[in-house]
Amino acid sequence: MAKQLAFHINSSVCGNCKACQIACQDKNSLPVEIRWRRVVQYGGGSWVKQGNLMKPNGVFNYSLSVACMHCENPACVNVCPTQAMSKRADGLVLINAEQCIGCRYCEWACPYGAPHFNEAKGVMTKCTFCDDLLAQGQNPACVDACPMRAIEFGELSELRAKYGNAMDVEPLPASWMTQPAVVVTPHKHAQASGKGTGRIFNLAEEL
Repeated sequence: MAKQLAFHINSSVCGNCKACQIACQDKNSLPVEIRWRRVVQYGGGSWVKQGNLMKPNGVFNYSLSVACMHCENPACVNVCPTQAMSKRADGLVLINAEQCIGCRYCEWACPYGAPHFNEAKGVMTKCTFCDDLLAQGQNPACVDACPMRAIEFGELSELRAKYGNAMDVEPLPASWMTQPAVVVTPHKHAQASGKGTGRIFNLAEEL
């Protein structure tokens, strides 16, 4: 089996502090409007009136840290006309800025919204898995920044053996599309991809 680096995201302990998101932006000197890693809040339910009180009715809420999934079948690589987007031997999906023409095909193709157009540079950018830190034997910035240790990385096969195969969790798209290199430990209220009854609460941050 080919090598495939991957992330494990433990949604059951994520506290929505966004330390991973901030660490990623700081480490990569990203402008405020570009977030390679972001924390999505998903929830739902309602409140019903009983007498003079309002009581929760199926109310739930959980957070999920999301970035490029370095997919086993990356849609971004498949649509790139210049081969600027490629999948490396260790499974990482990276962009060669010198070959990128900023056509944004990868942005439109990716179901995770991972590629971001840097208007100032005229090229696409995305999570690199902190490959420069990996080369020095260090962890990705998001991994070290999480106070709850909700993010881990390693070989996909090893992460699956340790944590299982869950990845189809709302609000993520169905995994069959690109076979994302991620393992999710779902929150106790997590709902399956495509079958959710909730919504993204911090959608304005995603726009």
